[in-house]
Amino acid sequence: MAAAFETAFEGVIPSEALFFAERGISRGAHPVKLRGRFLGPLVQARAFGMTQSFNKHRIVRVNMRHIWPTFFLLLTSLPLWPQNRPSAELTVATAADLRSALKEVAEAYESKSGVKVRLVFGSSGALTQQIQQGAPFDVFFSADMDYPRQLISAGDAEANTLHQYAVGKLVLWVPADSTLDIEHQGMKVLLDSVVRKIAIANPQHAPYGRAAVAALKHEGVYDWVANRLVMGENVSQAAQFVESGNADAGFIALAHAVAPAMQGKGKYWRVPDEDYPPLEQGVVVLTHSQHKKEAAEFLESIKSKDVAEIFRKYGFTQAK
Repeated sequence: MAAAFETAFEGVIPSEALFFAERGISRGAHPVKLRGRFLGPLVQARAFGMTQSFNKHRIVRVNMRHIWPTFFLLLTSLPLWPQNRPSAELTVATAADLRSALKEVAEAYESKSGVKVRLVFGSSGALTQQIQQGAPFDVFFSADMDYPRQLISAGDAEANTLHQYAVGKLVLWVPADSTLDIEHQGMKVLLDSVVRKIAIANPQHAPYGRAAVAALKHEGVYDWVANRLVMGENVSQAAQFVESGNADAGFIALAHAVAPAMQGKGKYWRVPDEDYPPLEQGVVVLTHSQHKKEAAEFLESIKSKDVAEIFRKYGFTQAK
């Protein structure tokens, strides 16, 4: 850079002269000309802890042939705009029994990947209908395997992405202040006269609702309690009915019963596995996703040991 300047600034190296000239530091009435600009005769230079005064004015000439290569290198070293591109956002349709577990999974994934995961909860059947009607979801977590297969058959989901991520469990739950001895009597408590309403998820579009009906029939009490059943839109709403006192007992997902938000609020009896068909739960990437790559990467993370441990914490088991 020193060769690029011819200067009469006595006592100042050429690069410092350019520094002052470019900034138009000027005091006084007598101008110094720099490529058509004028500087005053007195320039106070504070560089390297020294102050210099200049009373004579000379012309400073800049040879641009020496400047352009350096300027070009500086320009090309700058990051391309925009420097921080927003990451894709995945919208994930999620069965209601995953409310606590998948929130934890999504938060961990966001922290690791930077990809935002927005969860939309509902019954598996209702979510399937929304997907078929064009809802802009990227991934679908069902509480069974049948709904994802229906979507694949209809061309709404990618067949090669179908994955069974867990097996859900059903429990009978009552509030903590209930007098029902559910932990020892199990489903027999439903025959008690104090039980006026029993909450279940709607079996027409909720796998946990169908599992509850199957269990009641297997235990031989369905006909006795059928007129006392109240239907929640999904298994999460069935749990809310019991928690709020709008039902005396309810069939809910084990994942709800062991969730931190439910601790101390109730007690439950785990329905035997043989009482209902296995709640094998599947996930699939949707055909109309605008973020197929990110969706596939998120689904791949679901297969990890860390995610499997989160599911186990909420009462899910893995497929055998």
